[in-house]
Amino acid sequence: MIKKFLCAAVGIGALIAVWHAVATLGGYNEHLFPPPLKAFYGVHELMASGMLWNSIGISMLRFFIGYISSAALGMILGMFFGYFEGAWQFVNPVVQILRPISPIAWLPFVVLWFGIGEISAIAIVFIAAFFPVLLNTVSSVSKINKTYFKIAENFGLSKLSTFTKIIFPAAFPHIASGLHIAIGTAWVFIVAGEMIGAQSGMGFLVVDTRNNLRIDLLMAAILIIGLLGLALDSIVIFLEWLIYKKWGAVSK
Repeated sequence: MIKKFLCAAVGIGALIAVWHAVATLGGYNEHLFPPPLKAFYGVHELMASGMLWNSIGISMLRFFIGYISSAALGMILGMFFGYFEGAWQFVNPVVQILRPISPIAWLPFVVLWFGIGEISAIAIVFIAAFFPVLLNTVSSVSKINKTYFKIAENFGLSKLSTFTKIIFPAAFPHIASGLHIAIGTAWVFIVAGEMIGAQSGMGFLVVDTRNNLRIDLLMAAILIIGLLGLALDSIVIFLEWLIYKKWGAVSK
């Protein structure tokens, strides 16, 4: 754990050093490309005004509602279609048509249906996270050795017990990969969605600081968005570790 923290600290430190070098040696006007210290002052200003905390709280609430509901539905449907592969043959072409469509492309319809506000932002997160979880789950379940299913039948396990005690644990490592991909795409698109179809949140903060020509605050907001993305990914890794620990699969 300490080694991972040190590696992350070195990587982030190198990024800040490159940022500072480009900003100071590149001849850029600091009002157009602020150096790290200027951006850090901007973070402090946003925190002191309360704008940052309010934006983070709103975006996080939208994100977790959309992500958790999408991940849950994606895993349930993924396990179902992975187990009943015949049904997946009919659904797969539809999924492959819808999957490449950017969630932002759906935004005009989402705004028309739900208006500008919470539900629209949550819907964008849901769409962005759904397909990575669904496809990874279907793929992982379909690759499980069918002998396990026969053993479950011989022991008289119900379908529900088979899904919860055999299919989900066996498929979880690949499902976790889908959850990691989904959390990144969902966070990207909620910020993009808030920039277009919301009046609050981190995405709106980016637009607001840009419109007010406060590039230092804009860079500060971008920095916070990146750090929040790192925090969200770390939460998923921690939850994954807890699940493995419960199953006794954590290496010492």
